[in-house]
Amino acid sequence: MSENKDPQVAESGSSVEGVKFVYDFTEGNKDLKDLLGGKGANLAEMTNLGLPVPPGFTITTEACKVYLDSGEEPVALRDEVSAHLDALEQKMGKKLGQADDPLLVSVRSGAKFSMPGMMDTVLNIGLSDKSVQGLAKQAGDERFAWDSYRRLIQMFGKTVLGVDGDLFEEALEKAKEAKKAAVDTELEAADLKKLVTAFKKIVKKEAGRDFPQDPREQMDLAIKAVFDSWNGDRAKLYRRQERIPHDLGTAVNVCSMVFGNLGPDSGTGVAFTRDPASGHQGVYGDYLQNAQGEDVVAGIRNTVPLAELERIDKKSYDQLMQIMETLENHYKDLCDIEFTIERGQLWMLQTRVGKRTAGAAFRIATQLVDQGLIDEAEALQRVTGAQLAQLMFPRFDESAKVAQVGRGIAASPGAAVGKAVFDSYTAVKWSRSGEKVILIRRETNPDDLDGMIAAEGILTSRGGKTSHAAVVARGMGKTCVCGAEELEVDTKRRRMTVPGGQVVEEGDVISIDGSSGKVYLGEVPVVPSPVVEYFEGRMHAGADDADELVEAVHRIMAFADRKRRLRVRANADNAEDALRARRFGAQGIGLCRTEHMFLGDRRELVERLILADTEAEREESLKELLPLQKRDFVELFEAMDGLPVTIRLLDPPLHEFLPDITELSVRVALAESRQEPHENELRLLQAVHRLHEQNPMLGLRGVRLGLVIPGLFTMQVRAIAEAAAERKAAKGDPRAEIMIPLVGTVQELEIVREEADTVVAEVEAATGTSLKLAIGTMIELPRAALTAGQIAEAAEFFSFGTNDLTQTVWGFSRDDVEASFFTAYLERGIFGVSPFETIDKDGVGSLVAAAAKAGRATRPDLKLGVCGEHGGDPESVHFFHEVGLDYVSCSPFRIPVARLEAGRAASQSAGSDHR
Repeated sequence: MSENKDPQVAESGSSVEGVKFVYDFTEGNKDLKDLLGGKGANLAEMTNLGLPVPPGFTITTEACKVYLDSGEEPVALRDEVSAHLDALEQKMGKKLGQADDPLLVSVRSGAKFSMPGMMDTVLNIGLSDKSVQGLAKQAGDERFAWDSYRRLIQMFGKTVLGVDGDLFEEALEKAKEAKKAAVDTELEAADLKKLVTAFKKIVKKEAGRDFPQDPREQMDLAIKAVFDSWNGDRAKLYRRQERIPHDLGTAVNVCSMVFGNLGPDSGTGVAFTRDPASGHQGVYGDYLQNAQGEDVVAGIRNTVPLAELERIDKKSYDQLMQIMETLENHYKDLCDIEFTIERGQLWMLQTRVGKRTAGAAFRIATQLVDQGLIDEAEALQRVTGAQLAQLMFPRFDESAKVAQVGRGIAASPGAAVGKAVFDSYTAVKWSRSGEKVILIRRETNPDDLDGMIAAEGILTSRGGKTSHAAVVARGMGKTCVCGAEELEVDTKRRRMTVPGGQVVEEGDVISIDGSSGKVYLGEVPVVPSPVVEYFEGRMHAGADDADELVEAVHRIMAFADRKRRLRVRANADNAEDALRARRFGAQGIGLCRTEHMFLGDRRELVERLILADTEAEREESLKELLPLQKRDFVELFEAMDGLPVTIRLLDPPLHEFLPDITELSVRVALAESRQEPHENELRLLQAVHRLHEQNPMLGLRGVRLGLVIPGLFTMQVRAIAEAAAERKAAKGDPRAEIMIPLVGTVQELEIVREEADTVVAEVEAATGTSLKLAIGTMIELPRAALTAGQIAEAAEFFSFGTNDLTQTVWGFSRDDVEASFFTAYLERGIFGVSPFETIDKDGVGSLVAAAAKAGRATRPDLKLGVCGEHGGDPESVHFFHEVGLDYVSCSPFRIPVARLEAGRAASQSAGSDHR
């Protein structure tokens, strides 16, 4: 066995001295997930802890990367695998596939992150027509041996050779029908022998080759299949969904077999150290007697609760409880465990930090703080802004009249409503057409992943909290109800029969409650979540009847607020939104879009301003707009009293305030044909033609409006100043900040600023009030970012408009490109995620960082913020913290998410500084 050295990146298709591609379970640890994958690293950790883990070895992610880059396995890999296999055979006292007493192994994928889209496990590798006889003799159980063999052919055929898995399932169903068996455990040895023959025929026909009888060929093909599965459609889809990098590669775990299908004193199970749905402590999991491998999560037979194991096998149960406590205290987190009992001997097959629902994440984080296992900073790393956003979704109104038709296991919370569909293809197709759908299956498998992503929720008639549907749904934050046994699902006829005989056809609307497990016909109305009620101030965490989840959220938010450096403001254009933002924890307004104040009844005043032929007409229009603007600002300052309010002067092109050119042309044409008066419509049409631009996003807008239309910006500045003065007179504390949009050169800003300063001075003189109005600009053009040092000479603050900055950096018109080719860009890996959703750090982000640095070099006290939609995106918030901005601004509903992520960012950077 080669010496354990630090791994190096291997050259494609070649051997590099010192590179180690295979690690024994005794050699790794939980911190080597990048190299050994999550599964391999944790198997090594459990081995080091002295827990009962079957011996085995892990092929590293580096070997996979070499294979993916070159199409060939590293030259040294085969010899390393042979050396480790030889050591395993010596340890076990038998050889792989040995005819009289075979060593059997499993081959499992294991990337750094748990990925439901990866290759299914292949068990019982080493069985053949010869060794199955030896296994039967050694085990003293012919049925067990043939059951193990049929499982190998079924799993190997589907996973490694690409045979349609339904063909094996159909053959199994026929065998059960012929025997009149309800479940596969009622099939006897002779039945299973026939099934093996049928399975081998399926392989021969579908794969064009015989099932391999050489045990080493079986293992090598399975290892190669794991490598290939990294770039399978399911894996790529899942990585895009979860934003997992595409260049990590997967490890491969080869583990000696232990058998849960040796009879009633054997079995297999999945356990959680806490409830992954609620976070409550207790005994959670599923157990299945006389079963192997994926039987539990596949949902093919209904399991019993893990607590039943105490009655079935108390010795193993007590040992498992002790191991679960050991693992939770060691990992300091909820652990997800797979185990097998072989004739009363407990074996640990896997552990990992378990996926959990959003509610469970918040509860568990605070529980672990109370237990002294983690501190507040670590608690912040155990939750995410995305999970908090899930908790803010509405829930079903329990007081509404509903038609409940079933109940299953509450596997992943939420309130989901949609049309019933019975396969993934339809779910995706209908979803793309704008329909909300609920995917209904007997049980799901990895082939259903794209449909699960497309659906609002998932409903299955089989399986428990550890089934494939439950685990994947929790990971994605999807509503899921599993194991609703009273519902009869017929996927072929695309229907579901509920108790009483009523039939739900495909396309019928149903509602599922992942918090209670209830299933309803029709659309159930929703009410706000208790977490939103808490943020609105209608529910108090300290009250006697406080919701347990609300209390956990309150504590985590308090941790975040104490830890964070970034302040969080709101994008709000009226007092109502401002007040809501304040309730949600906003520390000011980072963007008030004044164009929204010119809509509705006021649009006519703007039309008159645009149509004005003389200076007198223009001044008259501005005079009418002034008091309306002032009233808006007074209300905003009152709502945000004592907090900063950044007001952006008019930004959009003027044509947006005029009627649509086509609609107006029709109106003029009709008036002319009817010989009706249409002078005003004609003037409007002439103005629309005059102002029409090929690309208005890059035309007469922003600061250019203030320079071209005399009096427009000064009217707005006067309204702001007079409103601030009025609030001061009323003993208020207005803190106005005036933001000039779309500046590309310091000269533009200087001209507008000079005019603004003059107006503010006039209002101060007229009111006898001292007004400290900060004047700054929005950085949303590449040139502004590149000349930020100059612009900072005339600006007291920068607010990065990352929406437009993204458009101008990429050359994208967002409204045009998102609906046309973004999907193709995401599918082909050009984007990992839309740059309008999460900031493009390499392009847009580098401009933000450079502008921040240059601006502060000119003006050290320059205030820096961001007001694009990225201000509420979790990943982007971390970036803004790293580059030293003072605040982020986002829509009111996203403020709690931004607060939490700002705290997490500060906690992470403090942790990395400490390390």
